[in-house]
Amino acid sequence: MEVNMSSEEVLSEIQDLKANGSNLNKKQVKKTNPQLMRNALHYFPSWDEAIERSE
Repeated sequence: MEVNMSSEEVLSEIQDLKANGSNLNKKQVKKTNPQLMRNALHYFPSWDEAIERSE
């Protein structure tokens, strides 16, 4: 699993997606932005935790 984003970049990307009204459903993000999902799960125990931390 390649990690090429920092945890801060992951949180920033999630914040951007939220601001743009994007669907943050785990399956949807995994499909449309697998790199973000891989990196988020490297730094956080779950996708939901990454979303919570980005708030």
